[in-house]
Amino acid sequence: MRNGTAVRTLTLGYAMVFLAGVLVCSPGFGDETQGKYFAKKEYVAKPLPKFAETRARLPAPIYDENPLYVEMYWKTWEMAFRNFYEPAPESGFVSQFIDAAFNQNIFLWDTCFLTMFCNYGHPLVPGIGSLDNFYAKQYDDGEICREINRTTGRDFGQWVNAKHEDLFSRWGKFSVTYVGREVPKPPPKLTLDALNHPIFAWAEFESLRVTGDRDRLKLVYDPLVYYYRALQKYIRQGNGLYITDWASMDNSPRVPHLAKGGTAVDTSSQMVLFANHLAEMADVLGKKEEAAAFRAEAGKLAPLINEKMWNPKRKFYFDLTVDGKQAPVKTVAAYWTLLAGVASEEQADALAAELQNPKSFGRRHRVPTTPADQQGFNPAGGYWRGAVWAPTNTMVIRGLEKYAKDELAREIAMEHLRIVGEVFKTTGTVWENYAPDDAKPGRPAKPDFVGWTGIVPILYFIEYAVGLKPDAVNNRLTWTLASKKRCGCERFRFNGHVATLIAKPADGQPDAAEVTVESDGEFQLTVHRGGKKRDFNVKEGRNRFLLE
Repeated sequence: MRNGTAVRTLTLGYAMVFLAGVLVCSPGFGDETQGKYFAKKEYVAKPLPKFAETRARLPAPIYDENPLYVEMYWKTWEMAFRNFYEPAPESGFVSQFIDAAFNQNIFLWDTCFLTMFCNYGHPLVPGIGSLDNFYAKQYDDGEICREINRTTGRDFGQWVNAKHEDLFSRWGKFSVTYVGREVPKPPPKLTLDALNHPIFAWAEFESLRVTGDRDRLKLVYDPLVYYYRALQKYIRQGNGLYITDWASMDNSPRVPHLAKGGTAVDTSSQMVLFANHLAEMADVLGKKEEAAAFRAEAGKLAPLINEKMWNPKRKFYFDLTVDGKQAPVKTVAAYWTLLAGVASEEQADALAAELQNPKSFGRRHRVPTTPADQQGFNPAGGYWRGAVWAPTNTMVIRGLEKYAKDELAREIAMEHLRIVGEVFKTTGTVWENYAPDDAKPGRPAKPDFVGWTGIVPILYFIEYAVGLKPDAVNNRLTWTLASKKRCGCERFRFNGHVATLIAKPADGQPDAAEVTVESDGEFQLTVHRGGKKRDFNVKEGRNRFLLE
C-alpha cells in the first residue's frame, strides 16, 4: 500500500496508517542487526548533483519527428533532480538516492523502477546505488522492508512485527494460514505487507545492461541470496507457490481472494525471475554449483505456476485462494509470467492476444491493470482498477520482448509515450498513473510524479522512439531506426562510453540515411531500418555510415 494514498482515498476502503497526521515509524530491532551482508557500511559525502550543472552532460535525445518528447524528457529530468537526496544524519543509509516522490518514505518496488531510467544518467546521478540503502537495512535473517522512512532510516512502523507473531498482514487484517507446511520459526521481523515484489535482481540486471558494471554483482550477490532465502522461508505456501496480500496493487479486485495465505501469480513468477537472475550472477562470480542450484529451483517453480495457475479454458493465469482454487479475477499480474519466462510459446501468444483485445486489455491506452471485461474495471483509472502505470507497462513490454514479440512491445511503449506526451502538453507535467480510456491522468493520480513515471519520457523515449538499446555486457548497441526524420542522441552513455549518434536523410538519396557516430571508445553497432539489419564496428573518434 502507498501510505499517502490511504489518507487521500479512504473511500476505497484503505486502512488508516497515519496517527494524527504523523507517519508512524518503527523503533526497530537495533541497527546492529542490519546490513551485515552488504559490504558498503558508510556514506562517503559528495556534492549532490544539480540539474543546471549536470544537464550539459546528460544524454540529449534528438527527435525532429516530435519535439514535444524532447521537451518532456528534459522537464522529467528536472523533476527527477528535485528528488535526489543525500543520506540524512543517523539514518544509516550509505548512498545518495532517488526518492519515490510519494511521501517521506522510500519504497522497494518504486525504487527498483526508478533506477531503470536513472541508468541513462549513470554515473552522473543517483540511480542503481539507491538500492544500497535497502541492502544496508537488511535483517540478519535476510528480510528487507519494502518501505523505509527517508529521514530516520527506520522501517515503516506498520510493517514491523513488533510483537513477534507468526506471519500476518496488518493491512489485510489476517494471519497467514500455511497449508501443507509447518509455520516457519522464528517468526519474521516484518509483516506480510512488507514482504512483496522481489525484483531487486531484475533492477540490478537492467542496470548491468546499460552500465556494464560487473563489479556491482559481487557487492549485491550476498544480500540478494539472503533476501531470496528469507522469502522462501516465510512466504512460500505449502503448494510451492508464493503468498502475498495485495502486492502493492492496493485496491485491485484480486485482493480479497488472496486473504489468509492465497498465492499470487506475480509474486510466484517474480521468484522464478529472482532465482534465474541469481543463477546468472553466480555464473559471473564463478559460483557454478550455486548457479545450478538456483536454476533447479526456478525449474521446479515454473511448472507449478503453469500447472496450478493457468486456466486452459480462459487462456490466462490466475491467483489461487488459500484453499488452492483459482481466483476468478483477471489482472495485469499474469504478465509477470512472460518476464519470468514461465509461459510456453502458446501461452505467451494467448496473453499477447489479450493485449490486442479491445474488450479486455486492448483499450485506447494500454495496459490497464484491470481489464475492461473484469468486474470492477474503472475507465477513469480508479488506481489499480484500470489505471495504466509505468511499472506494470514496463514489465509487460520487457516480457513481450523476452518472447520476441518486439513489434507489439514497441507498439505499447509508443502508445504509452504518446498519451503521456498528450497529457504533458495539456497539464505541463507527468502523473502517477493514467486513464485507460482517455488521454487523461488517472483518478486518483499525483502530478509531478518522477517517481516511476520518469521511465516513460526518458527510458521509453530513448529505447523505443529514438530506438537505442544497449547491451553493455557484450559492448553492443542496437539502434532500431524507425523515424525518417533526423533523430539520435548526443552524449549517449553505456558501458563507460559516451557517444553521439545522429541519423538523418542522406543528401540526394531519399531512401537512404546517413549515420554519424562520434565515440570515446570502440563498440559494435547494429542498425535495424526498413526491415534490414546492418552491423558496424564503431571506432574511437568520428564514424560515418550510409544506410541504403
